[in-house]
Amino acid sequence: MIRLHNLSKSYRINGGTKIVARDLCARFPSRRVVALLGRNGAGKSTLLQMIAGTLNPDRGRVITRGSVSFPVGFAGSFHHDLTGAQNCRFIGRVYGVDTDELVAFVEGFAGLGGHLRMPLRTYSAGMRSRLAFAVSMGIAFDTYLVDEITAVGDGAFRERSAELFRARMAHAGAIMVSHSMGQVRELCDAAAVLENGRLEFFDDVEAAIACHERNLAQTASA
Repeated sequence: MIRLHNLSKSYRINGGTKIVARDLCARFPSRRVVALLGRNGAGKSTLLQMIAGTLNPDRGRVITRGSVSFPVGFAGSFHHDLTGAQNCRFIGRVYGVDTDELVAFVEGFAGLGGHLRMPLRTYSAGMRSRLAFAVSMGIAFDTYLVDEITAVGDGAFRERSAELFRARMAHAGAIMVSHSMGQVRELCDAAAVLENGRLEFFDDVEAAIACHERNLAQTASA
């Protein structure tokens, strides 16, 4: 379970203020896959980072029960001078898992070949994302935070990623950012829409998609 209690976050941009969260109060239930929908720039990735604890809110709290992943696909916690394998071991020690098992899992899944033992600074953006996805999926979390990661890689890798994600969801929940409504319909059983610093939770995925599409239409006509 994840609960947002009076969560607020804003940025100063070009002399103005961009509000990401305005006194948000919401509850994400355990063992459910919740889509986080919103226009580009609405602050979905920022909200995920606050839930993960990698970014502090201006005010309010994120209250969690159970373990929560770092945002899948977010490699900001990785050290660019360490190799991929060394980063795996570092993350494994942080979360108290067997580091040999984690490296073996990542090596078998990510498809990085010899690059796994090269410094992260030599990786392309796609390679870093594959590494981050494999590391996070190699650790058993109660809630996974997913930020568009299954869009990375070729068709075969995307399908393997989706299969692995579904397998993990048999025993966990997730908050998932996706711009693919097909993916949302396939993988999610609830949704929340972030718009102008407000968050609305829907048990009905189709109702959430309809709300999100109305917001997109209003932006296009503005």
